[in-house]
Amino acid sequence: MLLPVNWLKKYVDLSISSKKIADGLTYSGSHVESITNMNKGIEKVVVAKLESIEEHPNADKLLVCKANTGEETYTVVTGAKNLKPGDFVPMALPGAKLPGGIEIGVTDFRGIESQGMLCSLRELGYADNVIPREMRDGIFVFDKEYELGKNVVPLMQLDDDVIEFEITPNRPDCLSIYGMAREASATFKGELKEPEIEIDNEVDDIHEYTNGIEVQTQACRRYYSRVIKDVVIKPSPLWMQTTLMNAGVRPVNNMVDITNYVMLELGEPLHAFDLDRLGGRKIIVRQASNDEKLTTLDDVERSLDENDVVIADENTAIGLAGIMGGLDSEITKGTKTVLLEGANFSPRHVRLTSKKLALRSEASTRFEKGIDPNLCSQAVERVCELVEETGAGKVVKGVIDVNQTTGNPNTIILRPERARMLLGVDIPNDDMVGYLERLKFRTTFKEGNITAEVPSFREDVKVEADLIEEVGRLYGFHNIESKPLTGGLTRGEKPYNKQIETRVKSVLQGIGYNEVMTYSFISPKAYDKLKLPEDAPERNYIRLMNPLGEDYSTMRTTLMSNMMDLLGRNENKGIEEVFAYEIGYIFIPKSLPVVELPEEKQVLSIGFYGNKDFYYMKETLEMVFERLGIGKLNYKRLTDNRSFHPGRAATVYSGDEVLGVFGEVHPDVAANYELKNRPYVATINFDKVVELTDLDIKYKPLPKYPSMTRDIAVVVDENIMVGELEEVITVHGKDLVESIELFDIYRGNQVEKNKKSVAFSIVYRSYEGTLTDSVINEIQSSIIRDLETKFDAKLRS
Repeated sequence: MLLPVNWLKKYVDLSISSKKIADGLTYSGSHVESITNMNKGIEKVVVAKLESIEEHPNADKLLVCKANTGEETYTVVTGAKNLKPGDFVPMALPGAKLPGGIEIGVTDFRGIESQGMLCSLRELGYADNVIPREMRDGIFVFDKEYELGKNVVPLMQLDDDVIEFEITPNRPDCLSIYGMAREASATFKGELKEPEIEIDNEVDDIHEYTNGIEVQTQACRRYYSRVIKDVVIKPSPLWMQTTLMNAGVRPVNNMVDITNYVMLELGEPLHAFDLDRLGGRKIIVRQASNDEKLTTLDDVERSLDENDVVIADENTAIGLAGIMGGLDSEITKGTKTVLLEGANFSPRHVRLTSKKLALRSEASTRFEKGIDPNLCSQAVERVCELVEETGAGKVVKGVIDVNQTTGNPNTIILRPERARMLLGVDIPNDDMVGYLERLKFRTTFKEGNITAEVPSFREDVKVEADLIEEVGRLYGFHNIESKPLTGGLTRGEKPYNKQIETRVKSVLQGIGYNEVMTYSFISPKAYDKLKLPEDAPERNYIRLMNPLGEDYSTMRTTLMSNMMDLLGRNENKGIEEVFAYEIGYIFIPKSLPVVELPEEKQVLSIGFYGNKDFYYMKETLEMVFERLGIGKLNYKRLTDNRSFHPGRAATVYSGDEVLGVFGEVHPDVAANYELKNRPYVATINFDKVVELTDLDIKYKPLPKYPSMTRDIAVVVDENIMVGELEEVITVHGKDLVESIELFDIYRGNQVEKNKKSVAFSIVYRSYEGTLTDSVINEIQSSIIRDLETKFDAKLRS
């Protein structure tokens, strides 16, 4: 926000430099970005009157002017076409200096000497974005007669300093000159001058001109309006134009300039409608209808829906509430009667509509942060005062005020001892009361506590801690001495699940996988690309109301799609092999439509393609689980998941607990993601992993007694899994089985068709004594009997 210091001093009595103002306001919490002096080295530029204008005898595009400065008449040559005799203009005398170090002398223009120069606003140092359009290519013409020879620097407020502030989103009350005057008054203990609005000559009655205001939505908290008649559209006075330009706003005409001036002054966005162009001479504030069209002041047609709030007449929408007016009701040179709008709209509605339409304005910037509803009446009355003062029209008697606010002030109790403890400094109670009252809080002191009534313009102050912050910033955080920490220190460490995450990431990165992060939002088409059935639980997803686009319109219920997208993109870019993992969240709705927050489940997703296969993924998972102390792993073939290859995928268990699924992706799914390599993916329930993790490492002494090794080979059906056979061996091992190694699978002439021979090497060991053949033979016999019973296995000799 740009703050002209001269404008600030109209409301607070300050006799200090702009630098000290900036420093003091920075210390009290208002961050200063820069200080700019509007006078960029201008000297000897004065007011001159054009006595005559003639064509240059030797140049078609030049004019010869006689400019009177009161003491002398100068001959000046110019190429500007917007001048006429009698105009008062800024003139740089011979020897004058202009911004940029330019010096003006006497110059010969085709046989005629130009004794100085007539100045445009650009030549006086104004930026192009604040120069009125009609003045952009010509000499600046004063709005009326001024003392000849008068220095233009103070006349055009070029002796002003402008401080640029970065206003934080929680302080919309500071987005105005008066708001910053309040801050300056509290910071420097200067007297704050309250705006005193007087309107002397009201005429007629407002109800003779309008059929009223109808508010049909709760999104409009207040709508305050007045009428101006006999409007004369013309340039605004010089003081207003230069004030606006110093504040970074381009002057347009008197009505627009007055509403902009008051918006900057008080912080309330205003709008002026051409009352004669309103259907039914009535204002209706309502929700838009779906597919309703509105052409805004920037000449762009907008398509609206029922979530948007519009200002309408009896026929159609004429403005976007709190954002921008409509083209059909704008002020023109022919406007004679104006309806002034001072309204207060829901910050949420303004923010969502502004974001959806990608339409930001000075009004929306303020409304979406929250504005004091009491500003509506004050701002509209101030506009009426300026209209009367500048002769822009006549104020019609009466107001229409539709107020849907409760007006109940927020009262907060501040415990001084609590404030002293948190701030770490001994501030007397009276000083705390003084700080709050300087900030316009109404306070009472009773039973050792301070009760503060929060002013309506401070919607950001809600709890005791906010009051303590107000006390601290006026005391000056820079005045609080730094001290060592006191009290008992606690040990800081990661939460348990984060510790597990760190360990898993360490293992995977050590193997050669790269961590990735993907969006939580995916396309609904992803579930089709994964070939999920129509009744798959993953298809119960949450749709976003305002997505970035169709590809990011649902909250994901699986990480497999994200991993497949990533693998596909990398292969498409010519990457020969990719090994990636992600620990992320999926979002499971508790009900549809959504009435409460979804359940968030953490998932470990691993994916790769390249010179590796199913068994490499299996080995990867086993290494992760081993480091987490998760044992009793077993695997079952996965045949009912359409996303995976039916013969090269498995479900992994720890005991009876399902940990997840992994394997080669189905060729059709791989083709959907344009993958030519065979991709392998694992999706692991990370919440279950955290639950089963046992980081308590137990050590065993080295064995004292020798081991015994026995081999066993059985012929079983082709569909029998090795893990099922190993499970039987472990059950009958009586805790004596130290290891089981599969060393051969044979299919050939010596084995029947659809059969296979599976051979294991079993190592037995006891930590209590030396094993005997009789004990091992008994175990081996029980294993063989159980294999024969369960799997129709035949011992192979």
